[in-house]
Parts: sequence; C-alpha cells; structure tokens
Amino acid sequence: MSSITRDDVLKALSAVQDPDLHKDLVTLNMVKDIIINGNNISVTIELTTPSCPLTDKIKIDSYNALKASFPQAEKIDVKMGAKVLAHKNETKDSMLPGVKNTIAIASGKGGVGKSTVAVNLAIALAMDGAKVGLLDADVYGPSIPLMLGVKEQPEVIQQGGAQKLVPIENFKIKLMSIGFLVDDSTPVIWRGAMASGAIKQFMSDVAWGDLDYLIYDLPPGTGDIQLTLAQTIPLTGAVIVTTPQEVSLIDARKGLKMFERVNVPTLGLIENMSYFIAPDTGKRYDIFGKGGGEKLAGELKVPFLGGIPINTKIREGGDSGKPFVFEYPDAEESKIIRGIARNLAAQVSIKNANLKQPKIEISI
Repeated sequence: MSSITRDDVLKALSAVQDPDLHKDLVTLNMVKDIIINGNNISVTIELTTPSCPLTDKIKIDSYNALKASFPQAEKIDVKMGAKVLAHKNETKDSMLPGVKNTIAIASGKGGVGKSTVAVNLAIALAMDGAKVGLLDADVYGPSIPLMLGVKEQPEVIQQGGAQKLVPIENFKIKLMSIGFLVDDSTPVIWRGAMASGAIKQFMSDVAWGDLDYLIYDLPPGTGDIQLTLAQTIPLTGAVIVTTPQEVSLIDARKGLKMFERVNVPTLGLIENMSYFIAPDTGKRYDIFGKGGGEKLAGELKVPFLGGIPINTKIREGGDSGKPFVFEYPDAEESKIIRGIARNLAAQVSIKNANLKQPKIEISI
C-alpha cells in the first residue's frame, strides 16, 4: 500500500468547507503543520478567529475527511488553532498599527444596556483566547471604569519619541476611558469636535499593542457627536444594540442608517433584555415585546447576532465591577453572550475574507 503524502492530506481536506466563509480549508490556507509518521497523521487547522462558533464542526469534518481518505491510518490527530484576519484600512493601520479590527457598539437611544453588552462581549472574546481592547468612547457618560471595577489612572510612558498612555488591564482586556482621567462628579462639557479629538488621542496616544479586536463603546443616539465619531474612527464595522420594544427598534433603524451614511458596515444586531425567565416558576415573560430585534434584522438585511435575556445579576455585575460573563461563566445567560460574541467574530472574519477575496462565490 502506498505511503501517505502531504499532497494526499491536502486533497482530502480540500473537501472540507468553512461554513461561514464558503470556501474549503485548503483554499483558505487554514491547513498548517502537516506531520505524517507512517500511518499516523497530525494536522493543525488554523481558523480565522479563536471565537469561531463552528470550531467543533470543522474539527469533526476534517477528521472524517481524513479517515475516509486514509482508512489505513492508525491515528489521526486534528488540532485547532486560530489567527484573526485583519481589516485593511489605511487610516486604522497608521493610527492603530497593531490592532487588527475595530468594532463600534452603538445604539439609537440610551437605556438599552449598550455599555453592559459591550463589556460582556469584550470579556467573552477574551475568554475565547482573543486579544481584546475596550475603548470607552462615551465621553459624556463614561461607565466602563465602574463596570470593570477600575479606579486607578493609566501610566504614561515614552514610546517612539512620544508620550503614550498605557491601557489599564483587567479581566484579560485592555481598557481606556475618559473616566480614568476626570473626577466622577465632574461633567464632561465638550462640543462634538472636542469629543472626537479626545477619541483620536485615545487611538494615537495610547500604547494598545497587538490586539485582535478593539471595541468602542459609543455614546447612545444618532446626533452630531455620534456622526462625528463614526466618521473619525476607522472601523471594521458596527453592532447595533436594541430591545424588543418598538420605540427602541425605531431608533435602532436610525443608528444603522447613520453608519450606512458614513460607509461603515453593520456586523449585526443584538437584542438586549429579550425576555425574562421567572426563577421560581421557570415561566418566560416577554416584558418588552417579542422577536422585534430579529424581525428588524431581517428587514434591514443584517445578521441577527442573538438575544440576551434579563437577569438582575447582569445589572448587579455592572454596578459592582464584576461583569456577569466572567463572574458566572457557566450560567445560561453567559453561554448566550459567548455565543453572540462568537457570532460577531464570525461576521468580522466573513467581512475580512470578502475584502481579501472579492470574487468569493457563495452558493445559495
């Protein structure tokens, strides 16, 4: 019986597709470290994000393809790795040279839990192994320091002949906020130009280092400051946070249209406070309505990343500086949030792969 070759392994794995990118693993250059020792095969599949929601499926499909092609194999070892694809943007690359992707978390109105969602998404991505930064761009109501239990001020260092702020690290993510630099009781009274100038400094004058994702918690609304920031920040894409109720959905539409106006793609929509499960009876209550976010995503033709149910511990975690997804990793709501983070990471990969491969064919 002829020996197994590297080309044989690549041919077998060319039958395995990434379900998100709609290309086979070999074409996507995901097959790494092929080791053949007699009838033993070891291979590493390098995905486009450590948060890929389909990691297990791709691993099983790869194993089955190798087993079908090489029934004589005594041992088949499929290892899974990840390397996040970078969004190419000249402005981003010059201002944030080590940052691969920048994501805005936005809402058309206040009170929908946008900052809570941003914090828990950032931590969820980091828990999956990604390098994550969180920039509190809500200059008028910086809540990230409270939500992440940070009170100290960032250090200043010399880097490349210039002074740089060092992000504060907590819960495995790097943080920067105007809240670190002003007193809690001091209101920030700035016009739009001043606010956008501060955010620019938080990009160019902060030593972010290498990050897979830098998440911006934008101010709520669609006014001048939001439009200015959307035009100022070089973004991979934006995420809209809403609740199921109609008044919130109306404003979510406006938020999406704002990003369209400045040519920023919407990576998806998240419905917060989707429903409530009574802890004593297990009965579900749709306090703010049902299915509005998913319906709106369908109407606007953007991905629906998922719905987060109401849980008082999520609110308590924000108030105490102990984010829910970190404090209660095994809770059902944490699993939902981590699933949403993985869906978001998948959308970033899809977008970046399409940028690199504009002729990619998607079968319907």
